[in-house]
Amino acid sequence: MLGAFANAFKTPDLRRKILFVLFIVVIFRIGSVVPAPGVNVQSLDVCLRQSQTGANANLYNLINLFSGGALLQLAIFALGIMPYITASIILQLLTVVIPRLESLKKEGQAGQGKITQYTRFLTVGLAILQATAFVALARTPGRLFQGCDLPLLHSDKVFPVVVMVLTMTAGTGVVMWLGELITDRGVGNGMSILIFTQIVATFPTQLWAIRKDRGVGTFLVVIAIGLVIVAAVIFIEQAQRRIPVQYAKRMVGRKMFGGTSTYIPLKVNQAGVIPVIFASSLMYLPVLVSQFRQEEKWAQWIQANLVRGDHWIYMVTYVALIIFFTYFYVSITFNPKEVADNMKKYGGFIPGIRAGRPTEEYLSYVLSRITLPGAIYLAIVSMIPLIALVLLNASQNFPFGGTSILIMVGVGLDTVKQIESQLQQRNYEGFLR
Repeated sequence: MLGAFANAFKTPDLRRKILFVLFIVVIFRIGSVVPAPGVNVQSLDVCLRQSQTGANANLYNLINLFSGGALLQLAIFALGIMPYITASIILQLLTVVIPRLESLKKEGQAGQGKITQYTRFLTVGLAILQATAFVALARTPGRLFQGCDLPLLHSDKVFPVVVMVLTMTAGTGVVMWLGELITDRGVGNGMSILIFTQIVATFPTQLWAIRKDRGVGTFLVVIAIGLVIVAAVIFIEQAQRRIPVQYAKRMVGRKMFGGTSTYIPLKVNQAGVIPVIFASSLMYLPVLVSQFRQEEKWAQWIQANLVRGDHWIYMVTYVALIIFFTYFYVSITFNPKEVADNMKKYGGFIPGIRAGRPTEEYLSYVLSRITLPGAIYLAIVSMIPLIALVLLNASQNFPFGGTSILIMVGVGLDTVKQIESQLQQRNYEGFLR
């Protein structure tokens, strides 16, 4: 592998692409630690240290994960890539229900460009809303950091607050631009690499916190467990059910076309990390609402049962939501009827299955059976930090689990495959042997 990596750097154009990606990553990380104008850095550091295990900090854990810790540091890139992810998911869901978006999706590259433009506009709108809400919370430190009463802002007047909101919104726009630069001029998907960078950036701090709080023995055990989890996630992410497809021969003019054999790859984890993000967001929503009505009985019940990750009600609800959203997301992203119609249109068929409706029913049957183990797999991986909370009391610092490990492995595999394909074009041995 090291030899193949050296060969990648020996190729001038591939070396330029890799160095360009590293340059963008450095810029991205600098913007993630530079505080926004008007932030009281000294008070913020004190509040961060005091609320490492605070329940309120957990509310923003998902966004803070995608920002590499920049959110709770009130940095320029505090919102990170989360508004873009949310906008992309919303547009993807709306494509199913809005005919105009569905027709754009079928127009190829031109239609996809329009959808990308809509995603950018929606990203800016979501960034304004999220930045406004977060700066409003920062004006009341106790809501953002449990037990903190120090002023996080030098001034909470209108003009400084507006400047902070505009700065964070502009930061989101810059992050979106950096991601597109990586996609166009670098290697891999730019947005995915930026998310990967922010997640990896928190690993040293999390591992060192476990070493400091729990000792060397627990630290080594966590490393060993982490390696096993990564290997298992890679195995499942690569697993797929291949449905064979045969194309009949046909004459076009004087030439013969078709007669080839291929397959439809149905991954075990067809939905990716999206169900975990949906479930996490939905679990945080009632807790966030209950903070504003703490005197109500329903709010007290939510605070008692849906805030603590080691509570059985929290665990059962979380697992159920992940399984539900896995089936829901797979059902809207993979259309068996459309696949069956396309196969019939081009003369393709599954051996032993008639074209048309029988093929659609067969694909639906296989998809429903393969989605269940994928949903259970996502639920187990997502429960790893909660299990670590029960066994090691280290949920806040346990990096090998949940959304982070799924994204890291997925992005890592995709990037390595792209480098591998470029190396194979130049007759070099790649990473995967």
